[in-house]
Amino acid sequence: MDLLEWPQTRFLFKTNHFDVQLDSIAQTFTGEVGATRAAAAPSAPRPEPALEEVVSRAKPAVLYLKGLDRSGTGFFVTDTGLITTNAHVARGEGVLLAKMPSGAQLEAKVVFLDPDLDIALLNVEGQSLPALPLAAAAATHQGETVVAIGNPGDAMLFSVTKGIVGVVGPFPAAGPGTWIQTDAPINPGNSGGPLVNLYGEVVGINTLKLVKKNTNGIGFALSASDLMTVLRRFYPDAHFAAPTQESAASPLENATQTPLAAEASSAAIAPQIPAPEGNGTVSITSDPDSAEIFVDDKFFGNAPATLKLSVGSHAIVLKIPGRPDWRRTLEVLKGNKTTLKAVLDPAP
Repeated sequence: MDLLEWPQTRFLFKTNHFDVQLDSIAQTFTGEVGATRAAAAPSAPRPEPALEEVVSRAKPAVLYLKGLDRSGTGFFVTDTGLITTNAHVARGEGVLLAKMPSGAQLEAKVVFLDPDLDIALLNVEGQSLPALPLAAAAATHQGETVVAIGNPGDAMLFSVTKGIVGVVGPFPAAGPGTWIQTDAPINPGNSGGPLVNLYGEVVGINTLKLVKKNTNGIGFALSASDLMTVLRRFYPDAHFAAPTQESAASPLENATQTPLAAEASSAAIAPQIPAPEGNGTVSITSDPDSAEIFVDDKFFGNAPATLKLSVGSHAIVLKIPGRPDWRRTLEVLKGNKTTLKAVLDPAP
């Protein structure tokens, strides 16, 4: 929770054999993500419900996450069990214990980590789970009331603190992305929990607390827009939908009525794209390593990776921040095995 650099973790494996079980893409990233954005033109203000109503509706979607040596907070972003939290809560864990306010306990599998944005995605098995909609950074305004829901260490679980948005914008000392500064108290254990506006929408992921002599009451949440950037890798059809007049009449009840339908792929899983004509196998490496792979504008993880692609023509793009994209058009033949090595040139 402090403004500290997280050390890079390295592992030494003294074995030449690994047994890895891969999950289906369709089974991991399912459901719909609700999101809203600021309307392009001024509209009638939405009525604000009582704070108690906001909490009672948002709290069921919040989770207490417990690992081997740390704990934190997360929340559902789809009703089929996709959870988000901070990467520093899930780092080094394969599975976290997820406890709901009702007392139900679930096993949450870590399916994706973005260490740069400090975002992790987890998955549990379930249907019709309570999920929170997301609000774009452009819809979050200085001075508006926000609520942090989480599980501060050595205190009662699923506690609530209230504050206002101090400012929205970049804060390089905390890391990349757009940050929301708030005076809502955020403490160790709140990491990964939602910062919610009075419409029941998540405006940010509670991430950092400023620890400095003679300074208190300053916390930071990574914006929900940055979370959407991550989710679009797996939900490529996602888009922010402007609030409707119907949702304005009852903002919390209708908050999930602007869904982002999708189907996607995981960075840790080799995607399978069935097609009647059959498949071919494509092995992709990059120089430097870990370039992001996009096939037909959909994210397919990081290089190196081996993909099964349907027969036909595919647009392959590899990306690394600060370097020109590497692009190729590949014709995949049934049963063929193709190897691609992408060398991404340094920035000019």
